Amino acid sequence: MRQKQLGDMLEGYDVPAILVSADYEILATNNAYADKFGKIDLRKAPKCYAVSHGYDRPCDQAGEDCPLKAARESKHREKVLHIHQTPNGREHVDVEMLPIFDDNNQLQFFVELLKPVPLASGKPSDKQLVGNSAVFNEMLSKVTKVADSDASVLLLGESGTGKELISRLVHYASKRSEQAMVTLECSGLSETLIESELFGHRKGAFTGAYNDRKGLVEMADGGTLFLDEIGDVSLATQVKLLRLLETKTFRRVGGTEVRTADFRLICATHRDLNAMVRDGQFRLDLYYRINVFPIHIPSLAQRRDDIPQLVTHLLSSINKKLYITQPALQLLLSHRFPGNVRQLKNLLIRASILSDTNVVDQQQIEQSMAMEPGITALEYSSVERVAAPPALKSNESAYIAELLKQHHGDKKAVAKALGISLRTLYRKLQSS
Repeated sequence: MRQKQLGDMLEGYDVPAILVSADYEILATNNAYADKFGKIDLRKAPKCYAVSHGYDRPCDQAGEDCPLKAARESKHREKVLHIHQTPNGREHVDVEMLPIFDDNNQLQFFVELLKPVPLASGKPSDKQLVGNSAVFNEMLSKVTKVADSDASVLLLGESGTGKELISRLVHYASKRSEQAMVTLECSGLSETLIESELFGHRKGAFTGAYNDRKGLVEMADGGTLFLDEIGDVSLATQVKLLRLLETKTFRRVGGTEVRTADFRLICATHRDLNAMVRDGQFRLDLYYRINVFPIHIPSLAQRRDDIPQLVTHLLSSINKKLYITQPALQLLLSHRFPGNVRQLKNLLIRASILSDTNVVDQQQIEQSMAMEPGITALEYSSVERVAAPPALKSNESAYIAELLKQHHGDKKAVAKALGISLRTLYRKLQSS
C-alpha cells in the first residue's frame, strides 16, 4: 500500500520522477517520465542503472558518481549531473535523489528526479551545448547547481567558448525562465550609450532622444540581465552599475523618478578581472558584487576529447547530410583553435562550401585552414597578454614545439607557418 501511495505521489512532481528501491530497482514512474523518456515495463524489475545508462552494474562500479549510493550514505538528498540514454540519444540530465524513510526512520525507497539540461539535451538538431569531457561536464554541473539560486554569476573564458550560450542555460534552468532574459554587449559602447541602453531615457535627454525609452534593466524586471564583456566597461559606468546592484534602483537618463527592478545578474568576460583590479582598471567593490559564483568556460584546447562530437553536431547544423572522413577529423584534432568553438564552426562552414559532395574530406579542411582569416595563433596570444600573462610564454613555447614536431624540425617551414622571420623564430627558441 505504501509503495502504491509513493508511486501516486510521484505525480506531484512537475519533472520526470521514478521510485527506486534500495537495491536499484525501479518501482514506479510518473507521467512526466513516460512522456520524456518512455514507458518502462516494471514487471521485468528493471534496474535504474540499466535503464538510464545501459550498465550491468551500479554507476559507481562503472566509473561514475552514483546519487543513490551517496544518498544512502548521507541520508540526505544528493545531486549529480549524468548522461542518460533517452529516445533522443545521450542527454545531460540533472539527477536529484531523495531518500524516503519509514515510520521507524529506516531507509525504504528513493525518489529520483530527472531534469534534462536545457540547450544540452533534446534532439541533436536542438542541442547547442555539446560535449562529454570531464571539464565540460564539471562546468555544466556548476551551471545546474547555481541556476536554482538567484546568485550573480560571472562567466570566465576565452573568446568563442560559448559564454552567451551558458548564460542562456543558467536563465532557462532557473526559476526566472518564464520571464525575459535581456543582453547588453558592453564592448565598444560609449559611456553615454551604455547608460541609455541600461537605464533608458526621457524625451529630450540628449540629441536624438525624441521619445521616452525603457532601458534593459526595466525589461529584465523579474528575469535575467546578461552583461557580456563586463571587463570593457569604463570606471565611470562601473560606479553606476555598482549603485544599481546595491540598491536595485535607477533613474532614466534625463529623468528624476527613482525606479526599481528585480533581476538576476549574469556577467561574462574574456579578461583577467583580478589583474584589472590590481591595475586600477576595475573596481574591487563591483568585482565582488558580480563574482558571487564564478564559472570557468573551458577552451577547446582543454576539451579536445569533445572535438569529434562537436564536429558531428556542427556539420549537422550546417547540413544534415554532411559527414566527415577520418583523415579530415584527425587533421582537426591536431589543429590549434585560439578562436575555440566559434573558429571550429567557421572552418567547417568553409569546408562544406568547398565540398562538391556531402563528404568533407582532408582536402577541404586543409583549404579551409589556409583561408583562416585574422591573426595568427602567436599574435592571438599577444593580444591576450593582458588577460593571462603568466601562461603566455609557456603556451607560445609549447605551440612552437608542436609545430616543429609537425614539420619534422624544419625551422623555415615553422617560421612560414607562424608568419614570422626565421631570425625571430630563433630568438623565440633561445628565450624559451
